[in-house]
Amino acid sequence: MLEATAGEVDMKILVFSTETISDPGIDFAGSAHLPYPPSALVIQVPCSSGIKPGWILHALDRGFDGVFIAADGTDCALSPDCTRRTGDLFGRAQELLSKHDHDPRRLKMAAICSVCAESFVRHIKEFESELSRLNGKGGD
Repeated sequence: MLEATAGEVDMKILVFSTETISDPGIDFAGSAHLPYPPSALVIQVPCSSGIKPGWILHALDRGFDGVFIAADGTDCALSPDCTRRTGDLFGRAQELLSKHDHDPRRLKMAAICSVCAESFVRHIKEFESELSRLNGKGGD
């Protein structure tokens, strides 16, 4: 885990998590005491395909180092084409970030299921390390 040193600001990663699929997996990571970076700030959404690219841009414009979409994948009960729609929004968001001078690598996505605690922890640690390199601070 990366820790801030004196005078250094903690990294912030906005995580979009879905209420019935990925959020239980993220909660499980916490209740199982799996260590993951405190930089991950989680917001629940009903379905990953409903995330707006503008929200991602807004987060980066407001000082988040990165945005992670914990996607529903094929388990979504709200939208039969959730996987395709979420993939489309991911592509549109990366284009929007590029147009606004943000590195599109500041956006990551992975399907996180309701029991995928270890997977979530691994993804967030790897993303934090990549963001640290993008910020010019090295990494693990």
